[in-house]
Amino acid sequence: MLAPSFEEEVDRYHLAVPEITRGNPGPVKDLYSRLDDVTLANPFGGIARGWAQVEARLDQAARYFHDGEMLGFDTVTSYKALNTAYLVETEHFKARVEGAPAPEEFALRVTSIFRREEGFWKLVHRHADPAAQPQSRHSLSHTAGN
Repeated sequence: MLAPSFEEEVDRYHLAVPEITRGNPGPVKDLYSRLDDVTLANPFGGIARGWAQVEARLDQAARYFHDGEMLGFDTVTSYKALNTAYLVETEHFKARVEGAPAPEEFALRVTSIFRREEGFWKLVHRHADPAAQPQSRHSLSHTAGN
């Protein structure tokens, strides 16, 4: 079997990501490296490190979302070297979050880092936060005290 190209893996990633908003973390889990240096910083806060923590955080995130729908990806940039690659994107969704009565649209600012392992591109870091739009200076000082 021929290992997928980075572009093919990005296509697979784009199909997997919205599954979290449908309560299904499995497809994203399949993309992750199982090495101890993997990390996840998701919109719910904190940073998970190591596969056990990342897997638990993916499961937790999937429990927060229901009835998700992917509205699109805006790729700002991507880069691929011999054994590492990254994407910087804005992801647009519609989903019910934490028991909300109706789905709402939201966007996430996302950086994803991949590493080639045994010929396959594996996700080693994902940082997603809701600051997809420019923030005021006040928003920074407001969150610093929390």
